[in-house]
Amino acid sequence: MTSTNRPRRRAGRFADGVVDRYPLPDSLARYMLSTKDKEKIMAGKAVISLTTGLEDPERVTVAFLVALGAAEQGRPTLMFLTKEATRLALDGVATAVACDGCPPLADLVARYAKAGGRYFVCPICFEARALDRQRLIEGAELGGTIPMWQWIGDEGATTFSY
Repeated sequence: MTSTNRPRRRAGRFADGVVDRYPLPDSLARYMLSTKDKEKIMAGKAVISLTTGLEDPERVTVAFLVALGAAEQGRPTLMFLTKEATRLALDGVATAVACDGCPPLADLVARYAKAGGRYFVCPICFEARALDRQRLIEGAELGGTIPMWQWIGDEGATTFSY
């Protein structure tokens, strides 16, 4: 018991099964989530950060497949496009086929839009490449890190980076 007669909290087990004997301070213990709380978070938003454009179509395909999987399962899904990936938010650009047997990017983009997927396109990267705002595809808007964090909100999100 601590000096305030509350049970000491334990941090859990290490990978080798040894119990961690150091109690967590109350300020950290409140961040420990129950299984039910973790399940709520896991059923929440998804953010896929993509920096690569058509110079690596396989990486782009994988990022779109992950985003599409989340969006088609009903998760609110956001792709954050930076660097060369900003070009993918322009109409007619995402048309490659990465490999034999890979789905065409155009099909993945269309399915992502149909599932309600959104894009935030880094405005700094977009402007540095002198790209045309009028060519942004459905669901795409210029938005940097602050709008991304506002979209995520307090409930958090599952994230992937490519």
